[in-house]
Amino acid sequence: MKISTPGPDVRVPLDDVDMYDPLRYKEGCQHPLWQTLRHEQPVLLQHAPNGTPFWSVTRYDDCERLLKDHETFSSEYGTILASVGIGDLARGQTMTVTDPPYHGQLRNPVLRKLSREVIRRCGAEMESRIGALLEPLLAEGGGEFVGVMHKMPMAMLAPMMGIPEEMSDEIAHWTAVSVTPDEPTLNGGIDAHVASTQAHIQMLELFEAAIKLRRDDPGDDVMTALTELQLEGQRLTDEQVALNCYSLMMGAHATTPYVASQTIVALTDRQAVWDSVRADSTLVPDLVNEGTRWTSPTNHLLRRASMDTEMGGVAIAEGDWMCGWVGSANRDATIWSDPFEFRLDRTPSTHLGFGVGPHYCIGAQVSKAALSIVFSILARRVRGFALTAEPTQIVSNWINGMTRMEVAFDVEPAA
Repeated sequence: MKISTPGPDVRVPLDDVDMYDPLRYKEGCQHPLWQTLRHEQPVLLQHAPNGTPFWSVTRYDDCERLLKDHETFSSEYGTILASVGIGDLARGQTMTVTDPPYHGQLRNPVLRKLSREVIRRCGAEMESRIGALLEPLLAEGGGEFVGVMHKMPMAMLAPMMGIPEEMSDEIAHWTAVSVTPDEPTLNGGIDAHVASTQAHIQMLELFEAAIKLRRDDPGDDVMTALTELQLEGQRLTDEQVALNCYSLMMGAHATTPYVASQTIVALTDRQAVWDSVRADSTLVPDLVNEGTRWTSPTNHLLRRASMDTEMGGVAIAEGDWMCGWVGSANRDATIWSDPFEFRLDRTPSTHLGFGVGPHYCIGAQVSKAALSIVFSILARRVRGFALTAEPTQIVSNWINGMTRMEVAFDVEPAA
């Protein structure tokens, strides 16, 4: 989605608004619509293509409650709009589609393998891998940036997850298809449902093969931790381990590459911000933080009401589907002053770019570390950025990203 900066008084008509339609996110920015909804109809009834109704929630406080209150709003039925009226086949088997307390039993052993200590231990390897990805762009003075960033989740997570090097490219490709099955450049032009199913099958086959290798040769990694995990006296099946690895890769691919790409786009006409970062490397984490709020890489997150309740003065019935528009929440003027300005001084930042509550992104610290490496490397060598063609936006109501972005780097001459 191309990110625009509407004035505070901009409003758009709400007649016949279809927030499900993936094409609207390729064709235009949704911030004017979301701003209108926050002011005029913050809890709006919509319908999925299969006819199932769902509530669209656009204010920050409501979205935060939706994501935090797991007793009232469950994740078990699915966490993206594609699940509305259908549910998720992995319900109860992965961290993404389980609720506490079972959620924590799955999550905590994995979280220990993605801790700050592990990130520090893997930091040199991460920097080497990410540096190798960026080097051709630096040598050529730029190029197609999105494709390079699609390789970053594997570069940052492969050592921690225990993924064999020879499977990395295939897993990266099928993860991209899984995340954006509506996107023709990734799905080969086939039906989105068919593409999603094909990617699901391929990913499970790849991870089940990797798991067999890990069972024979365990390591200090996520995959080994899951193969050794016992819940109620039973070890996870290979399929359950594969589903959780699949979920982790999807989460990484749904956030990190798109934050990097959208932040570069933002910096193309905010030279003063980039100059500040180059002059003071301690501002890199602030750049990553604001870049994540600005991008809101996942447009929405889904929950389902477990009981009768209310949201924003609207009665919600048990079983109702609830869609929290994170991209809207992260521009709520009741939370941030000048929400449509890109600023490095937002302290403390309470953005929902990595979610919030029990399902706060398990790989958030890894993502922040990887993005910090990207922008630290670029800050040392690149004076500025310029788009050389209009970026191509993804067809997706879930992911805010691009399929292609040609960018020129103003690279410092070699000393």
